[in-house]
Amino acid sequence: MTGRRHRFPVLRDGPSAGLRLRAGRAARRAVFLPAIVALASLGLAACSGSTPAPETSLSPRVVSKGQPVPRGGGVYKVGKPYRIAGRWYYPKHDPSYDRVGIASWYGAMFHGRRTANGEVYDMNALTAAHPTMPLPSYAKVTNLANGRTLIVRVNDRGPYKPGRVIDLSRKAARLLGFERRGTARVRVRYVGRAPMNGDDSYERLFAASQPWYRRRIAAGELKAPAPARRTRTAALRPRAAPAPHHAAHAYRRWALGRGTGGIFVQAGAFRNPGNAHRVRERLASLGPVNVEALDGRAGALYRVRVGPFADADAARSTLERVRDAGLADARLVAR
Repeated sequence: MTGRRHRFPVLRDGPSAGLRLRAGRAARRAVFLPAIVALASLGLAACSGSTPAPETSLSPRVVSKGQPVPRGGGVYKVGKPYRIAGRWYYPKHDPSYDRVGIASWYGAMFHGRRTANGEVYDMNALTAAHPTMPLPSYAKVTNLANGRTLIVRVNDRGPYKPGRVIDLSRKAARLLGFERRGTARVRVRYVGRAPMNGDDSYERLFAASQPWYRRRIAAGELKAPAPARRTRTAALRPRAAPAPHHAAHAYRRWALGRGTGGIFVQAGAFRNPGNAHRVRERLASLGPVNVEALDGRAGALYRVRVGPFADADAARSTLERVRDAGLADARLVAR
């Protein structure tokens, strides 16, 4: 089928959770309504161009149309295995995830409603839904027809139609060049965990760094991004290695059971979020990497951590690899 709406039933967490049918845009003829009602009763995936599901089948709208949508506010989750339309999905952290398939997009009907991890969907942000990636996480999406690439924040579940690998926000589909067509063949790669506070500077900075994006700005098709606020940044150059007692103290706390979340490798803290996210991308192959925003006396800091590790030897091995990557002041810490 053709059309611009591609949304599917979403299972919040596990096979026992209730399914919510997410239907597509209004059909051109009311004759399709009985068919959609039948699909809804069977819990099948809706296809594009179908009649929208009733408002009661969607999560409540928590942000009115025209009002600003808050960033973050959700929880980190991977989720249990679940089944949709007879097919099982197995959410997991998979740093090697790299798939080619069809991307679709969803828009106004779901704008201002809760996503699968409790955030609020914003069709004007660079976000996406994916059936198995951790929430929230970053994915790199390339439209294979025109070579355009974006980083998007995955904070929702879906799509569930055969061959579909990701469901993008309207803005992401527009920038990648398939909003009007409705679907595109794309390559999707997992990048890593996204910050819980919803900071979208990484996605915007990545887009602004792309040649195709800059060409569209020069042609007047896009507005130039707002200039970044000038702040004193933490350099990425290697600095003196910390004293050995940092690692020993962290390990001692963990061994005595005082840490609440295992051992982390702290790669550094940065005033510029772009620097923090570049470090995060550099270290993505080492395991889960998170950027946390902290409020300090001198302003916001963005802390980059790898982990947690339940095994001390694995943590120490990762620490050495982080230092070999040029972050000589990396250290072990325990929550």
